[in-house]
Amino acid sequence: MLDMLDRLGATIKTALPGAVLGYEIANSELTLTANAADIVKVATFLRDDPACQFICIIDVTAVDRPAREQRFDVVYHFLSPRLNQRIRVKCPTDEVTPVPSLIDVFRGADWFERETYDLYGVLFTGHPDMRRILTDYGFEGHPLRKDFPLTGFVEVRYDDEQKRVVYDKVRLAQEFRSFDFLSPWEGTDYILPGDEKAKEPGQGNKLTGEPEKKVSP
Repeated sequence: MLDMLDRLGATIKTALPGAVLGYEIANSELTLTANAADIVKVATFLRDDPACQFICIIDVTAVDRPAREQRFDVVYHFLSPRLNQRIRVKCPTDEVTPVPSLIDVFRGADWFERETYDLYGVLFTGHPDMRRILTDYGFEGHPLRKDFPLTGFVEVRYDDEQKRVVYDKVRLAQEFRSFDFLSPWEGTDYILPGDEKAKEPGQGNKLTGEPEKKVSP
């Protein structure tokens, strides 16, 4: 299996010099790294070449790495039913550089690319309907970016008096709680409210002051 994937990766890289920057095999899966500007060329080759025949697009998503200059990896997954094989293609890009759309090569990329734009902010040129698909029209920001606040910027609710949906700034009803994550079965390192009345061995009953009675076995 690994030899077959290695041969396939080498074949694709040789056939697409400059477009495919490299490949790696991990967990019995082949991953190509491609130039984002050449993704249409790469996807067309993967679909049409007899050695590939990756005719099904499974998903388009992204990975956010804010510390990098090119903070996003746009990730494509393809399937070849004839070869019973999957392949992954990663394309590094930044916040402002758009990536060519695959909609002319795979019609199924339509909603996948819209979702990637909605959640990460990656733009796709050549897409006929580059709108949000999961969040609302007035939504601010892109929720799957690492720097997006967990509470969001606005909250949506239906106002019964105005008879319409309204947007309000997020207001926290209470401060964030600090959890110690200690196991209740092992006990805590501090006294919980009410535990100060608990009976300790050898100290008798704290409520009555009577000595502890020993029970014969």
